[in-house]
Amino acid sequence: MPALRRFPAALTVPVLAILTAGAWAQEKKPPADRTANRGPDKVELKFKLPPPPVLSPAESLKAIRLQPGFRMECVASEPLIDSPIAMSWDTMGRLFVVEMRDYMNDVNGGGEDQPTGRVKRLEDADGDGMMDKATVFADRLLMPRSVTAFRDGAIIAEPPNLIFFHDADDDGVAESREVIAGDFGTKGGQPEHMANSLTYCQDNWLWAAGHGRRLRWRDGAFISESTRGGGQWGLAQDDWGRRYFNYNSDFLRMDLLPPSAFARNPNLAGGTALNWQVMKDQHCWNPLSTPGVNRGYEEGTVRSDGTKSEGQLREDGTLTTCTATCGPVIYRGGLFGPDFQGNAFIPEPSGNLVKRVILRESGGVVTAQNAYEKAEFLTSSDERFRPVNACNGPDGGLYLVDMARGVIQHKFFLTHYLVANIEARKLEQPVNLGRIWRIVPENSQPRAVKLPPGTAELAAFLDHPNGLIRDLAQQALVERADSAGVGAVQKMVFGAGTPQGRAQALWTLEGLGPAAMTPEVLTAALKDPDEKVRAAAVRLSGLAQAGNLLDMMEEPSAEVRVQLVLQLGGFNFPGAQEAALKLLSAGGSPLLNDAIACGSRGRELELIRLIVAGDSAWAESSAGRALLRTLAGCVMTERRGARVAGLFKLAAAQPADRPVQIALVNGIAGVSEGNAKPQPRKLLYLESRPEAVARLESAAGPKLKEVLTTSAGAKVSLLDLATGSIAWPGKAGVPAPPPVVPLTAPQKELFDKGQVIYSTLCAACHQPGGTGMEGLAPPLLDSEWVLGPLEHPVKMVLHGVGGPISVAGRTWTLEMPPLPSLSDMDIAGVLTYVRREWEHNASPVDPAEVATIRQANAGRTKSWTADELKAAAQEKRRG
Repeated sequence: MPALRRFPAALTVPVLAILTAGAWAQEKKPPADRTANRGPDKVELKFKLPPPPVLSPAESLKAIRLQPGFRMECVASEPLIDSPIAMSWDTMGRLFVVEMRDYMNDVNGGGEDQPTGRVKRLEDADGDGMMDKATVFADRLLMPRSVTAFRDGAIIAEPPNLIFFHDADDDGVAESREVIAGDFGTKGGQPEHMANSLTYCQDNWLWAAGHGRRLRWRDGAFISESTRGGGQWGLAQDDWGRRYFNYNSDFLRMDLLPPSAFARNPNLAGGTALNWQVMKDQHCWNPLSTPGVNRGYEEGTVRSDGTKSEGQLREDGTLTTCTATCGPVIYRGGLFGPDFQGNAFIPEPSGNLVKRVILRESGGVVTAQNAYEKAEFLTSSDERFRPVNACNGPDGGLYLVDMARGVIQHKFFLTHYLVANIEARKLEQPVNLGRIWRIVPENSQPRAVKLPPGTAELAAFLDHPNGLIRDLAQQALVERADSAGVGAVQKMVFGAGTPQGRAQALWTLEGLGPAAMTPEVLTAALKDPDEKVRAAAVRLSGLAQAGNLLDMMEEPSAEVRVQLVLQLGGFNFPGAQEAALKLLSAGGSPLLNDAIACGSRGRELELIRLIVAGDSAWAESSAGRALLRTLAGCVMTERRGARVAGLFKLAAAQPADRPVQIALVNGIAGVSEGNAKPQPRKLLYLESRPEAVARLESAAGPKLKEVLTTSAGAKVSLLDLATGSIAWPGKAGVPAPPPVVPLTAPQKELFDKGQVIYSTLCAACHQPGGTGMEGLAPPLLDSEWVLGPLEHPVKMVLHGVGGPISVAGRTWTLEMPPLPSLSDMDIAGVLTYVRREWEHNASPVDPAEVATIRQANAGRTKSWTADELKAAAQEKRRG
């Protein structure tokens, strides 16, 4: 199922999940293929401003307000480019730009079925920093959404395909193409939640935002593997290869640890490290009114404590919080000065602004704060200034991709309020503008760096002050796979002047193959004076380096200890987990527990035994209790009867009502410390009653008897909540497990079809295991909306649903887009899949049932609310 989206969002573009703000108009009567005008039917514009003029690049530049010390230049504009949404540099300083010319050519989404998109290669022929030559590299593309310079051409995303376009003669025009993946979104699908921003990252994998797979070039071919891909539109990395992304109402998130580490233990339901919210404050500070936002009609509401929530617009018409943020970049250009290096620059096109946030790090955990007090790095009074991507440049500048149009909201998310604003202020046209802007320090004259053709000479550029140049040098060396350059890269590990250069050299050697990463190189890197280099070396170490890793038990850096625990915890040899636990006791980072749990699949119970038999003071500490809860939760998630019974036995053996026992029972029950509304676990049927249950009940103290209020509002003790997660024959009040009715052959075909649809259309947001993603999509796993009355999920898919909506006791204030283009068979298939996967046992869905529900609601043009769905179901039962 498609994802629910954070409610205030106004936007969406190819970036689509990006552009909210000023977006698009529509006729008084919506066409048949548009299902959704949302919000109040009758609206009155709050801010009756005159139509904004269409500004030339020079005029738009005058409308920019930039922080002191910088200047902004237009390096490319119409007619050289048209509707740009993404860009990518090659090693020669040439710029590939995606033109999404087929996106929203009119208010009905006209043009989206016509292959008018293209990719151009821009060149600065005279070296003055301005692009003065454009060549159509690839055309007749349908809704292209990503480009990545690669080898002798570029990889372009044209859903559902990733296509490698070759330009063997380097004339700027691709002469051949090969499809390298066919699961990069859906042709004709909702563009807001599809994969985008394919990026060559420091780990030598090609990652993308909103995509559950990554790719790699190895031995002359592409390989692919599943992963967890975060973000909605845009992807960036820092000097150490950590990836950053965002969602339209959430400025900045990241993965603090590699998703591949968490894939080692599917029993670990979640953790601190993935999808980490770097920026907590979502406020915007453009001093000028931005009335063209999708939910500008919303007023603040009075909370139960008497305080008032914020509306989407302040009383002066300025945007309160982000609703279209997208395309972040970590500035690594080396030109702005040390105070700006490593800062994040984040576009917000609905607010016509670019935010700068300062990143700080402790123990591997990154946090952010706005660089200015109630102000932004860049704001504009040009309502058609729509920065949708920010990028580093080969000259050290900060580049902005400006789609330059008034209509950026996709038709599936339009509100009546925004329609009225667009119509009154004539924002629908034009749709053929586009600008690339460059921001550089005042009085600077930077020039783009072009990398040398020789392999051996490239190695020196791994220590260049511009992070983009380092990335391009690494990519070029790995692509060439030339053994002649290995020695020079190895020397950089020992002799590069900066830790960034030494770390980049390490990852380059990883990309060049096992023979390039010699034991001598790794041993030296493990002793590097900089913690970031040591952390990279630990991450790249395998079982062969276990001895060296065990020698690092006195490591002073918390970040390096996290990586040591991550590696040692995954090694299945005597003493490895004991060593990891010793590192844990030193503390220093909340990521340590995630790190050891990642490598403990199938050994969580044994690790619990080690902890409770070891240092009791540490086991009773905050960190120790948290790890015990996590590991106990993993045992429960694994759902193996004998091990669950063993966990109860271990809990019963601990001193009654003491911290260790409470932590284990909390983990069994799925309760965090201070959790006021725990969610009961899915019932696990055992062959017999564990003897330990009686021991726990007989010795239960006040803490185990503490009454909690569950997510469903029930009053239950902690112990009853824990024992309520299991059942056995004859347990009072527990019915026998429901029989699993096998699917018929036609139903199995539907299930298989639905699995394919889910993996390509739904999994990026709701995740392959149905667990959902914070800030983007609620879980489908055990969801009452998935498993309840059939008409609920069918209506959600057909017409969408808007929050607030309670899922498993938690309220999500998001919005799920409608997918009316799916056939009855498609909807029946994907719903059959989610109702029978993940141990679900709900009834399959027949296409005829979908057709009946579709016909009964054929005239509906709004998304559903939770109350409407419940009321309709009640009415049906009464009827």
